[in-house]
Amino acid sequence: MLDGRRTPRYDTTLACKELAEADPVLGQLIERAGPYTLRLKSQHSPFEALLESIIYQQLHGKAAAAILKRLLTYFGEYHPTPEHILAAPEDRMRGCGLSANKLLALRDLAAKTLDGTVPTLTQIRRLPDQEIIDRLTQVRGIGPWTVEMLLIFRLGRPDVLPVSDYGIRKGFALTFKRLPKRKPFDATMLAKPAEMLRRGERWRPWRSVASWYMWRACDLAGKPSPPPE
Repeated sequence: MLDGRRTPRYDTTLACKELAEADPVLGQLIERAGPYTLRLKSQHSPFEALLESIIYQQLHGKAAAAILKRLLTYFGEYHPTPEHILAAPEDRMRGCGLSANKLLALRDLAAKTLDGTVPTLTQIRRLPDQEIIDRLTQVRGIGPWTVEMLLIFRLGRPDVLPVSDYGIRKGFALTFKRLPKRKPFDATMLAKPAEMLRRGERWRPWRSVASWYMWRACDLAGKPSPPPE
């Protein structure tokens, strides 16, 4: 495995073959972009993964990493438990760099983990994608996109199509729409979620793989919009 990360458990060669057969235009993109090289992130519990997601939301990566490091240092260099988050004094948590809204979101995440809304790692592996989305989006500050990234990059689910993702919408437009050749790409050219869902029906059960190639389409066009890290 590259850089120590895990590879998806599904057959990626079969996925690319079936996608190319179902959608020849996508097949041309797959041929140009080359092998599917997605690597999964470490398997934190849903609580730990969402804790990091909340901290990183709407922040520059370095700033968010610094806040996370201070938080882990406060809790002794390990991921805090839900009980730790709920018991920690507000001023100490804010002192780590958390905004009031992020602190409220973390405490809601902790409470919903303890009441069972947020499943354990063992439980989430057995749940269907939509149930995971339905349950995790009950947490303050967690929307469908955040959960879809968790499904693709941590759980390795093969059939996820994040139609709200900017890079995927742009890659779809670059691949399937007739765009003005000399006009710079702008938001008006982005694919609409409805048209993505319609075409995406032919990509089942490999929509995560197709999504990855939409990100690659942006790279190939010289307008990088890489998969989230």
